[in-house]
Amino acid sequence: MLDRILNKNKAHHIWRFFRSGGFDQVRLETADDLRHLSELDPKLWTVLNCPTTGLEFDARTAALLDADGDGQIRVPEILAAVKWSCERLVDAGILFQNQGLPLAAIADHDAEGAGIKAAAMTVLQYMGKSSDDALEVADLSDITRLFSPDYFNGDGVVVAELSNEADVRQLIHEVLDTQGGSPDRSGVNGVTSASVAAFYAQAQAVLDWHKAAADGDVQFQPLGDKTADAVALFEKVQAKIDDYFVRCQLAAFDARAVDALNPAPAVYAVLNNRAISNSDADVSALPLASVGAGQALPLGQGLNPAWAGAIQNLQDSVIKPLLGDAAVKQDELSAGQWAEVSARLLAWRNWQASRPDTAVHKLGVERLQVIVDGNGQEKLTALIEQDLAANSFGATIDAVEKLVRYQRDLVTLLENFVSLSDFYRGKGKAIFQAGTLYLDQRSCELVMRVNDMARHTTMAPFSGCYLVYCTCERQGEAPLLIVAAITGGKVDELMVPGRNGIFYDRQGRDWLATVNKVVVKPVSLRQAFWSPYIRVAAFIEAQLHKFAASRDKDIENKTTVDVPLVAAPKAPAANFDIAKFAGIFAAMGLAVGAIGTSLAALAAGLFALAWWQIPLVLVGVMLLISGPSVFMAYLTLRGRNLGPLLDANGWAVNTRARINVPFGASLTGLATLPAGASRSLIDPFAEKKHPWKTWVVLSMAVIVVAALWYQGVFAGLLG
Repeated sequence: MLDRILNKNKAHHIWRFFRSGGFDQVRLETADDLRHLSELDPKLWTVLNCPTTGLEFDARTAALLDADGDGQIRVPEILAAVKWSCERLVDAGILFQNQGLPLAAIADHDAEGAGIKAAAMTVLQYMGKSSDDALEVADLSDITRLFSPDYFNGDGVVVAELSNEADVRQLIHEVLDTQGGSPDRSGVNGVTSASVAAFYAQAQAVLDWHKAAADGDVQFQPLGDKTADAVALFEKVQAKIDDYFVRCQLAAFDARAVDALNPAPAVYAVLNNRAISNSDADVSALPLASVGAGQALPLGQGLNPAWAGAIQNLQDSVIKPLLGDAAVKQDELSAGQWAEVSARLLAWRNWQASRPDTAVHKLGVERLQVIVDGNGQEKLTALIEQDLAANSFGATIDAVEKLVRYQRDLVTLLENFVSLSDFYRGKGKAIFQAGTLYLDQRSCELVMRVNDMARHTTMAPFSGCYLVYCTCERQGEAPLLIVAAITGGKVDELMVPGRNGIFYDRQGRDWLATVNKVVVKPVSLRQAFWSPYIRVAAFIEAQLHKFAASRDKDIENKTTVDVPLVAAPKAPAANFDIAKFAGIFAAMGLAVGAIGTSLAALAAGLFALAWWQIPLVLVGVMLLISGPSVFMAYLTLRGRNLGPLLDANGWAVNTRARINVPFGASLTGLATLPAGASRSLIDPFAEKKHPWKTWVVLSMAVIVVAALWYQGVFAGLLG
């Protein structure tokens, strides 16, 4: 019993956690941590899925992890990648190292592992490395370098270099010329079983098509070798002649249609005042001849001049050779004769319409016959089968690439997926951090790409962070949309849409960043404390500006009134109303007195307290004014959360990843002078100080003292 308990305890993996961001995060530091990752409760994972794009993470590695190709990396795909990597490596601890993948680190205890190791050795040889060197991702970045067109590679694509027979190489080039090619792993275009089968099927169809019209067959070639030219002349005028005979049939059907079927006189009015030629479009649009019931088509006099040349060619090359000179009397063509001509040419036209649509026609009938009668198809099929059989290296090279990429990138993803240690422990930027934004003497490290502006601006404000959205531009690059969280410094006059800054991406490239949207949230308790006073000062300033502007406008209106040419009669001067004047002064006196009384009462109340109570009262008043603002800011800062920012980009964050005040301060750097720097406080352009402020303060103090004396406060204190 004791042995079972000890064995059970021994098999149980001991996890280690660290606390940051307000939640516990697992430490992934050893090979055992990776081997037992499937045992970790998913509720303890920080992220449940993340997108494959918009990350500072290798896109090819992300695509390999995304097994189902849906654009998302999920927990089962992470576990499958970790399990496979641990099985294919002698020691999974190498995943935590960055020096590359040594050949000796690949486990070869089974057939799959042995194949991967052999393929890895081949890659090293192709790259000019020894077996002691480590495989790097760069060694596999261009797969075409690993395959030669002179060797079979298992992809089922055969290039001309694989055959030493001239006729087979010629046949491959002919297939490529007529069917197109498929890229071989070497990068050279080759043929596949599908393209070879299509080529031979098309070649046979072309031969069968030619056999259907054997030379001398009157049915297909009523005019012998001149049939093709005759059909071309026929088809040129067919629609126009058909139109004429249909019009004549309609005229025979109803005599009332004759006038409507012939051109109206107004049609010729268009041609009245201009030079007319046989090629004129308006003339060509007219019927071939005058329409009448059952009329034949005149082939000479009475024919539309725009079509006279084409009809004459038709008569000489088609009608007379087919019908004979005797059949065409008095230079006219009847509807029956036209039908006979059409029927005699129909077989050839139908044959031409059935012409296979393929590029193999260019090879000629003789060459196609040689190809079909030969054994080239069998030879190409054998080469393709031989290539497919040689798939040991080609099939495992993908596994080699995956293993090398996982060795470099998998732990990085885990530290941004299972935990957020890259973000919270300061080892480096997280994969969702796009770079650094410099704006208004500060640097912002929490900067993310924005894939969907509408979705992001809907969800991101729930993070509680002060957010700045910027459009970044750089010559030769597509515009980039980012969002930066401001977590330190003053922001009272910071972000106005249109302001410019500089964004440095993770490659160190600089972009011009223009602010286009701001989400205002508290940044610090200090800012929240002074914000009521700042708002009051801003309100007073705005009112003073408004009052000054209205006064200036009144003066402008009075000074720009047009002076009339004739002086208007002066209105009689109004009598001085002394009662009204006295009332105004009385009202002003009452207002001043009320203000003075209020100040005196306030001062009297203060002086009625003990001296040590006066500061407490002043502090209490300030807390009463600033307290609500500070309290609301405290709640917001306490609840700042990274999750909504990631969720807005398609992540599924599994916890409340807080950004407290100390951590937020580390994400926004403020401008400070270097250590040991000296500076001069003498500013030659500083504003000159005027004593009027001092006199105003002293005058107010005198007024308050006088009011207190008048109220007898000092007498009470001295008595």
